[in-house]
Amino acid sequence: MKQIYKIVIVSMIALMLVVGCQPAAESPVAETQAPAQTDFTFGLSWNRKDLQLIQAWEDYMQRIAAEMATEKGITITWVINVADGDVTRQASNIEDLISQDVDVIIARAEDSAAICASAEAAKEAGIPFITFDREATGCTPDAHVGADSFNQAVSTGEEFADLLEANGVEGKCIELIGDLKDQNAVNRTEGWAKVEEERGAWETVYQVPTEYDPEKFTSGTKNGFAEFPEANCMFITTDAGWGLVQNALQEIGKLAKTGEEGHIWIASQDVDIPGYQGLMEGYMDVSTSYDAYNHAQALVETAISLVLGETLESTSILVAGRVVTSENVRDTEFLWARDYGDYKGE
Repeated sequence: MKQIYKIVIVSMIALMLVVGCQPAAESPVAETQAPAQTDFTFGLSWNRKDLQLIQAWEDYMQRIAAEMATEKGITITWVINVADGDVTRQASNIEDLISQDVDVIIARAEDSAAICASAEAAKEAGIPFITFDREATGCTPDAHVGADSFNQAVSTGEEFADLLEANGVEGKCIELIGDLKDQNAVNRTEGWAKVEEERGAWETVYQVPTEYDPEKFTSGTKNGFAEFPEANCMFITTDAGWGLVQNALQEIGKLAKTGEEGHIWIASQDVDIPGYQGLMEGYMDVSTSYDAYNHAQALVETAISLVLGETLESTSILVAGRVVTSENVRDTEFLWARDYGDYKGE
């Protein structure tokens, strides 16, 4: 009997040794984290593409995005569409971007209120939505990137007031307003009015909502001076329309350079290609730049932060412009109108 016990004990010890030598049973495989996304698609919805400024923005965006993508080890592909000024078409274009499951949507709104429906649709699809250049009204997208258009008008107005006062001019101005569906246009007329009230260097005697219609830049100028022949200054919502205003002033015999008899003092916004020419030739007096390259850089930085899940320091990124006059236009660096225009003057 003892022998049997001895055999059993030895067998059990051997079994324990064998079991102990077996590899431990594999624990359930831990879920591996998916690799971080490195390929991103940026959807860009233009409301229209009728200005050289828009092409400059797009070129700068793509150039800067390529540079920043290389630095961050990611790739960026662009899907771009254009609505040709049609609010309904822009909404449809953004729906297309949503259906393509882009990683971020950037939109320059044709209508600042109507764009909110598209922003909401993107939110429901889990896609970050950035308004560019034109702020939304009535909603808050994930971010807005653009110019500080209110202070753009203020800085122009302050310089213009200094100019009129230095020349002993009591201004009576005709104002050509932009499209009131564009928040930038609203900001500009409000900024102009603020300086007018505070400085008292001029009185706005006539206002024309142009809706950025070329014909209204022309007719608004002619009608304004017909109704107020004593007017001696103008505020133009964008100097993209300067060529039209210039032609109208010439037709009514009121085109003269600074320092010449009968000069109409001109304040404007943007230093667009026609405005750059007007400043270079001395017909326009002051404008505050719309710095396209800096806008594009701020936009790309914001879009990359959103697709990488980073927290933005601010959801409203407004880029200040620079005051440009007929005196300093030649020395002001990085004016996009100089690169994209074909001005052949000195």
